[in-house]
Amino acid sequence: MISTIEWKDDKVFILDQSRLPLEVTYVECSDYQKVAEGIKKLWIRGAPAIGIAAAMGIALGAQDIKAVSMDDFSKKLELVTDTLLATRPTAVNIRWAVERMKRFLASIRSTALDDVKQLLIDEAKRMLEEDIEINKAIGKWGAEFIGDGDTILTHCNAGSLATGGYGTATAPMLVAKEQGKHIQVIADETRPVLQGARLTAWELMQSGIPVTLITDNAAGALMKKGAIDLAIVGTDRTTRNGDVANKIGTYTVAVLCREHGIPFYVAAPLSSIDFAMESGEHIPIEQRPADEVTTIRGQRIAPEGVNVINPAFDVTPAKYVTSFFTEKGAFKPRDIKKLANKTVDIQSVRLKATTCI
Repeated sequence: MISTIEWKDDKVFILDQSRLPLEVTYVECSDYQKVAEGIKKLWIRGAPAIGIAAAMGIALGAQDIKAVSMDDFSKKLELVTDTLLATRPTAVNIRWAVERMKRFLASIRSTALDDVKQLLIDEAKRMLEEDIEINKAIGKWGAEFIGDGDTILTHCNAGSLATGGYGTATAPMLVAKEQGKHIQVIADETRPVLQGARLTAWELMQSGIPVTLITDNAAGALMKKGAIDLAIVGTDRTTRNGDVANKIGTYTVAVLCREHGIPFYVAAPLSSIDFAMESGEHIPIEQRPADEVTTIRGQRIAPEGVNVINPAFDVTPAKYVTSFFTEKGAFKPRDIKKLANKTVDIQSVRLKATTCI
């Protein structure tokens, strides 16, 4: 499985996904500004992956800080964290990564500064390793809801390229395949940046899972024909009430699934759930450059000067979500808020495949 991001030789190496599938190229980042540029320019994308990138960017930025005390060090590190937080506002994982690294720093305040810098690197690497295990757990729970012979629709890319490895929405597909189930996947192309066409289709082909690429506006017609059994997507931010922010077009898929009686599942690692935000009405939606819509790989496809609206994400209300696949199990949207309460018996709210559809 190809690595999305790695720490090597005191630098961060990011797979430039903007060049896939035609070229596999890694960008060498020797400072946090380069990592921030990579997040902003979509060299690396996907909520879990950019969270890991933010953590590694913090560790990288820490190496160049000259400070005489922990207070001085922490204050100078704020510039690094603020820069990373400003890159992409919708995905909650960047904030989650920043807050985790800050909590970790607070826990080692009495440590010598030179050791602190190495410990921050170790923590960022640990987050990468944890993400892979989380994705495997999501895959295990989600695979219970996939039947032998099912055709699965997915939108955008929530595979290993969007995470530390294994993926979120693709994890149940990979586990189902490992279990011997015969499945196939239909991937929306995902305009305007074509993550489904460039990334998801490529990844699934690499994994040996049969995949068919369609245009975004073909999904409804296939549902009407009975050609789709279920849909699984990822999430960049899920709110306390179960509303889901994901790549633009996800809301359309969810509404179509409801109309045709098709289960619509969301693969959501707990790090992507914003328990502090009550509903999707409050999620900031990133607006991307117009040239993503008016051009494809530098080739203009629209009139010069045309007005463009290019939101990167939309919000799907919880009522359209059949259930969530998390590392703790499958849950109804109404039960998402309970996951924030460590005293809740998770087993009592976890769903079985027979109760979810």
